[in-house]
Amino acid sequence: MTCRVEYNDNTSLQWSNPAQQTLFFGDKKALRDNRIELMHASWSELTISITDVTLTDEGMYTCSLFTMPVRTAKAYLTVLGVPEKPEIDGLTKPAMEGDHITLTCMTQGSKPAADLRWFRNEKEVKGAKEVNASGKTFTVRSSLQLHVDRNDDGVAYTCKVDHVALSQTPQQATEVLEVHYAPRVQIINSLAVPQEGQYLKLECVSKGNPSPDPVMWTKDGGELPDLDRMIVEGRELTFTSLNKTDNGTYRCEAGNHLGTSSAEYVLYVYDVPTTLPPSTTPPLHPIPPDPTALLGTHASDPTVTGSRDPNALGQRGTDHALIGGVVAVVVFVTLCSIIVLGRYLARHKGTYLTNEAKGADDAPDADTAIINAEGNHAHAEEKKEYFI
Repeated sequence: MTCRVEYNDNTSLQWSNPAQQTLFFGDKKALRDNRIELMHASWSELTISITDVTLTDEGMYTCSLFTMPVRTAKAYLTVLGVPEKPEIDGLTKPAMEGDHITLTCMTQGSKPAADLRWFRNEKEVKGAKEVNASGKTFTVRSSLQLHVDRNDDGVAYTCKVDHVALSQTPQQATEVLEVHYAPRVQIINSLAVPQEGQYLKLECVSKGNPSPDPVMWTKDGGELPDLDRMIVEGRELTFTSLNKTDNGTYRCEAGNHLGTSSAEYVLYVYDVPTTLPPSTTPPLHPIPPDPTALLGTHASDPTVTGSRDPNALGQRGTDHALIGGVVAVVVFVTLCSIIVLGRYLARHKGTYLTNEAKGADDAPDADTAIINAEGNHAHAEEKKEYFI
C-alpha cells in the first residue's frame, strides 16, 4: 500500500491498520508484525507491504500527514476467503442396481460463499445447494439424488467449486460409480441363411457386473450332441460343417450372484440351392431372402418357442407368378373375342329379303308365295340379287 503527498513541509507520513494501530511512522516500525515490511519512505511517499494476508487483515487502512490540521486518506482492504478443496460423501462401492443414493459435496472457508456445480461425465446436472455462515466465511453443501441403474456403472460424478478467488485454479472432486447388476444375454449368429456344409458361429454376448463367465450352451434342453463338430470356446459355439441333424433350439445361459439370464436361437439348416443357367436379363428389383422369416433369437422366457415352415421359402413368389400368368391369358382371349364380334356385326348391319319373301305379302299359303315370287322374277329380269 502506497501513500503519496504532493506538498510536504518535512512532516512524516503514517500508516494505521483497521484497529487504529500505527504500523509505520515515517521509516520507523511501530507494530511488531513480521508480515508487515517497509518498502519505501520519504517526505512525499510511504509504501508498506503485508504478506500472508488473512481475513483479520480486512478493513479500513489510514494514511495520515500530521500538519495543522491533520490530513488523512483512507483505503479499504477486502480479503477473499479461498474455499477448500471439495469432498464427496455418500458413495457406496459397489452400488446395486435399483438403489437410491445421495451424493453430498462440501467446501469450507469461502468468502463470499462459493458455488458448487455437479457434472455427470461431461454433462452438468442440477443439485440442491445449502449455505451456512461460519464467522466471516461460509460452508457450502450441494446434494445430488440418484436412482442407480446399470447405465451408471463407470460414470464419473464431479463436483466443481466456482469462486472469484479460484479463477485460475478451480477446485474439484470426482468419484466413479461402480454398479453391480444381473446379466443380459444375446445370441449373435454369423450366417443369415445357414446351409448344409457351411461354417456357423454363434456368439453369446452377455453384459453384467460382475462379468458372467463362463456361459453354458445346450440344445433342445439337453447337452450338445456332437462335440466333434460343435466346438465351444469361451462364449462361442462353432459348427464346423452344418447338416440337417443340427436343426433345433440352442440356448445360452449366463449368470452372476445377482441373477441368471438366457437367450435362444432356432437353427434350421437349408438345402444347398441347385445351380441355374445365368439369366441374360438381370432382375430389376432383386429381393434378398428375409432372415427374420428363417431364423429366430428368443429372450430368456422358456415358454417362448418359435416355429416356422422352412419349406415356405420361395413358394409365395411362385404362386404369384402363376396366378398373374393365368389372369393375363384370360384377359387377352376376352379382348380378341370382343374385337372379332365387333367386326362381324359391322359387316352384316341392315335388313335383307329373299325372292320367296317378296311374294308372301298377298299369298294365302307358302306355295302361292313361291309361284308369285317366281312370276315376279320372270317379269323383272332387270332386278338382281347380290349376296355380300
